[in-house]
Amino acid sequence: MKEQFDVIIIGGGPAGLNAAMILGRSRRKVLLFDSGKPRNRWATSMNGFLSSDGVNPRDFIKKGREELVKYGVQIIDRAVKTATYSKGQYVVDDEDENVYHSRKMLLATGLRDALPEVEGIEELYGQSVHHCPYCDGWENRDKAIAVYGKDRSGIGQALAMKNWSDDVTLYTDGTQKLNNKDMELLNLNGVKVCTEAITRLEGDDGMLQRIVLQNGESKQQGALFFSGETSQQSDIGRQLGCEFTGKGVIKTRRLQQANIPGLYVAGDAARDMQLVIVAAAEGAKAGVAINMELQQEDRVKP
Repeated sequence: MKEQFDVIIIGGGPAGLNAAMILGRSRRKVLLFDSGKPRNRWATSMNGFLSSDGVNPRDFIKKGREELVKYGVQIIDRAVKTATYSKGQYVVDDEDENVYHSRKMLLATGLRDALPEVEGIEELYGQSVHHCPYCDGWENRDKAIAVYGKDRSGIGQALAMKNWSDDVTLYTDGTQKLNNKDMELLNLNGVKVCTEAITRLEGDDGMLQRIVLQNGESKQQGALFFSGETSQQSDIGRQLGCEFTGKGVIKTRRLQQANIPGLYVAGDAARDMQLVIVAAAEGAKAGVAINMELQQEDRVKP
């Protein structure tokens, strides 16, 4: 006989874990899948989360999983390969060909960042190369900050980084699309501009020291921020027929509902405000909404 869960959660980051806690405390039978590849797995600290500011992300996840034990939440450390929905039932196949069933589903699968194609960036990512100033700006305050953005894509972030340092340089990596108004705006706000192509980034122990340009020049820099493309970590949302925004995140309603009955989405996969504390809050909100929906379905009506 097939094992039936109230809820299957796909994604073991802050959103999935917090939803699992709310649902476990609501005495729901919960199964959580975790592929072990969170978006922030390269980072050494998780910042901006009240009471957990500066905690290592792996320690945060470990503690969260330990807190779920007393609520009977089952965790499987495998990726989900396929998911289907039909007549009030979700059917999930994991990468080992095991099959699971549930009444509701929560996607908390997160996003994947596309790093700029620059030599040396991978060794520095998560330590001195970042994409989120709210997560890592404070730790790099008053440094010589580089902002990477081809064409005109880095203007907004370069201006924003002035909040954390007076020494900000926008690198367009060989592209020449900044117009006169762009240059005037950047100059008036004290942002330096370098349009030379970049050869590589150099540093020691994960810490950026210099940017080497193709013309042979080197620029001393203490950190680099970029605003690049993101994509869904998982294609389960597309498999199920979710609606997406123009920015590639899944459309959700007020309580994290997607357009598929009984499907909820929380965390970076669903929103543009991509902060760990926001993901956790959305997971909690989705957990409450899922439990209320189950209550309504199970309630005896006159």
